[in-house]
Amino acid sequence: MNTTTYSAAETAALLPFPALVQALEQALLDYAANRINAPERQVVALPAGGVMLSMPCTAHDLSIHKLVNVVPSNAATGFPTINGVVSVYESSTGRTRAILDGPTVTARRTAALSMLGIQTLMPGMCPRHAVLIGTGTQATGHAQALAALYPGLKVTVVGSRPEKAQAFVKALHALSLELDLQPGDTVPHDANVVITLTTSAHPVYSEPARSDRLVVGVGAFKPELAEIAPDTLHASQIYVDDLAGARHEAGDIIQANCSWDSVLPLAHALEHGTDTLKPRVFKTVGCAAWDLAAARCALLAKHT
Repeated sequence: MNTTTYSAAETAALLPFPALVQALEQALLDYAANRINAPERQVVALPAGGVMLSMPCTAHDLSIHKLVNVVPSNAATGFPTINGVVSVYESSTGRTRAILDGPTVTARRTAALSMLGIQTLMPGMCPRHAVLIGTGTQATGHAQALAALYPGLKVTVVGSRPEKAQAFVKALHALSLELDLQPGDTVPHDANVVITLTTSAHPVYSEPARSDRLVVGVGAFKPELAEIAPDTLHASQIYVDDLAGARHEAGDIIQANCSWDSVLPLAHALEHGTDTLKPRVFKTVGCAAWDLAAARCALLAKHT
C-alpha cells in the first residue's frame, strides 16, 4: 500500500466543507458513544510560549496521530503559527495510508466544527449576518467555510489592527461573501452569529447574552486565554465540542468559574435538540476525533 504525502493545497482539496461537516457530525456521535478512542492530548512546552501537541486517536476503520506545533509569536515574524502533520493509518493492520498537512486539517476541521455548531444550535435558521473577531489563519478558514455553506452571506470582520484587517478582507475578496470591516471593536447589532478567533488573554466579546445570537468561541485553547466575557457565559447555555478537553483547556469557561454540571457536549444537541429560547455559546477546544473525521473525509474524497 503506497503512502502519499499531501501538500496544504492537496489536503484542502480533499476536505470540502459540506462533506467535512457531515464527517464531523458522525464523529461527534461516535465519540459520545465510545466508538472512537481519543485520549486527552499531550501538551509539551516549546520556547517563546509555543506548545507541541500530540493527539492520537483510534477507531474501527482508521487511526490517526496529529503532531503539531503552535507558536503564536510566529505571527510577528511572518512564519505560520501552526506547523505539523496528520498521519493516517489503517486500524486493522497499522499500515500508513496518508500524511496530511497538519495546519490545513486543523484550520478546516475547526471551521467545519463551527459550521456544525451553527447548524445544530440554530435549527431551521441560517446566519443572516456573521461577525469574525480575528484576522489570522483560523479566521481565514472560517471565512472559507461560510462562503462554501452560506454563499452571499454578509460577514463583518473585527480586528485589533486596522491595517491587518484591511489586508485580510482584501485577500479574501474572491470569496462569495459580502465582506466588510467594522471600525473599533463594536459588533453590529443585527449579527446573529459571532465567532471569536483570537489568542487573547482578555475577553474580546462582552456583549449581553442574546437568544437570537449564537456565539462561537474558537481561539482560546489554553486555560490562561479567554475571548468571551464571564457575564455572557453565565447567562448562556454553554456547549462544547469535547467536555473532557474543555475542562482543562477552555480558558473562557475556566476563568468565568462556570459550573461544569451545566455545560453540555454538542453531541447532546445533535441527539436531543436545543432550546432556542435560551442564549447559546459553543466553545471549541479541539480533539483528535475531529482530525479522524477529517481523515475519513480525505480518504473518501481520494477514492471518489
